Amino acid sequence: MIRISNIKINYKSNQDISIKNKLSKIFKQEINEYKINKRSIDARDKNNILFVYTLDVNIQNEDKYLNDTIKKVGNEEYKFEVTGTKKLTNRPVVVGFGPAGIFLSYMLSLYGYKPLIIERGKSIDERVKDVENFFKDNNLNPESNIQFGEGGAGTFSDGKLNTLTKDENFRSKKIFEIFVENGAPEEILYDYKPHIGTDILRTVIKNIRNKILDMGGEIRYSTKLSNINIKDNRVKSIIVNDNEEITCDNLFLCIGHSARDTFYMLNDNKLDMKAKPFAVGIRIVHNREDINKSMFGNADFNILGTASYKLTYKSSNGRGVYSFCMCPGGYVVNASSELNRLAINGMSNYDRMSNSSNSAIVVTVSPTDFGNNIFDGIEYQRKLEEKAYELGNSYIPVQLYKDYINNISSKEYGNILPEVKGFTQFSNLNELFPEYINESLKEAIPYFGTKIKGYDNPDSVMMGIESRTSSPVTIIRDENHESNIKGIYPVGEGAGYAGGITTAAIDGIKTFEKFASIYKA
Repeated sequence: MIRISNIKINYKSNQDISIKNKLSKIFKQEINEYKINKRSIDARDKNNILFVYTLDVNIQNEDKYLNDTIKKVGNEEYKFEVTGTKKLTNRPVVVGFGPAGIFLSYMLSLYGYKPLIIERGKSIDERVKDVENFFKDNNLNPESNIQFGEGGAGTFSDGKLNTLTKDENFRSKKIFEIFVENGAPEEILYDYKPHIGTDILRTVIKNIRNKILDMGGEIRYSTKLSNINIKDNRVKSIIVNDNEEITCDNLFLCIGHSARDTFYMLNDNKLDMKAKPFAVGIRIVHNREDINKSMFGNADFNILGTASYKLTYKSSNGRGVYSFCMCPGGYVVNASSELNRLAINGMSNYDRMSNSSNSAIVVTVSPTDFGNNIFDGIEYQRKLEEKAYELGNSYIPVQLYKDYINNISSKEYGNILPEVKGFTQFSNLNELFPEYINESLKEAIPYFGTKIKGYDNPDSVMMGIESRTSSPVTIIRDENHESNIKGIYPVGEGAGYAGGITTAAIDGIKTFEKFASIYKA
């Protein structure tokens, strides 16, 4: 098989017929079958928007066609062989059932290790009820919300799967295949910005969970890791819900970036940890059609889909400012997980057809800003979230961009009406942030307006606070992914080793591989 790249087809054309015709001309033989490896959009010329393909083709005499854009393709399937010989005394325990925990548990179950999975939150269906009730009545359940529960924080997001991580072992390909096998749209296998959408992702997660159960895994919901018993520098058992002890030799911590109470407990048990940089900022909301038009002109959005973007800027004070978790045709959601503190996120369904497109615009912060002690970053986040809660009188604080620039509270919306899950309150976001954050945002947004027409529309809607961009701590681990306490494996985004659904899932698989190179099922 050979792979040919940079095949450009006008987006309005019949894609299948146009691709076959172009391939037949290139190879001077009839091509009736091909497989899409990648597909992206080239919208630099708004009058001739193109789909750009990388395609896999079987042809005769393939060697004579090889060049810079046509290359041979080998076997690209994920392969792994268990080489561990050490016998397990007790089954492994996985803490947390977000992306890292799901794919770690899937691999453990697939290879016969029969893990016990504990999740502090509820199952998908029960969790959805709690979240929807929170949007309606603003009464937060600290153990079942957008941060905690089956599927992790990513379940209530856009379900974006794009990553810059190099994938020489085809782990991400394996992850995408598992998603598709369990109900995700097939185009995630080749789309340049793959996404599932929160509505479809919920069903996909349930299907994967059921396969884990069928393969011998066990899941316990509303089961919170309360403490760890350690003897001779090795985990011996865990305490859940403050009253039940479970014998445990191997503990996988897939706890997510918002498990602040768990981080403190781990520190009390002498796990090596350190503070790490992260970013904080706002969500900015525009009309979906305005972003579409700026990115694609007058093109047919029914074919191209809702437009997304990625923006970066370096402010005069040296801080990075960038878009994060952009949600085309989505919603801003109240993503709080602690009482009397408020945090927000973005969420899209698969069709991305709400009237709004939103993105976090965040500014980098580091221990220089909040201190070098392990939990200074967590307390920095908490203070900002407490301020946001106060500013909005427990609701999401909202301000128009023009009023943010002029340092006055907003009174009413202009020509942009945001799509929001949860209650809002007009406020002055200048009062939320340290001045270096405000300075950075006020520099970056006009610059972004030079990249996307209308981005700095005076009526653009800003909301705060986006504070959970990544974990504020790293749990230190060695080359085998093991912490300084033997038998404890920090995994995924919460542990500081990932940044999104796909990278967290990849880290879960990598950790499984390390474990299975030592232990047999």
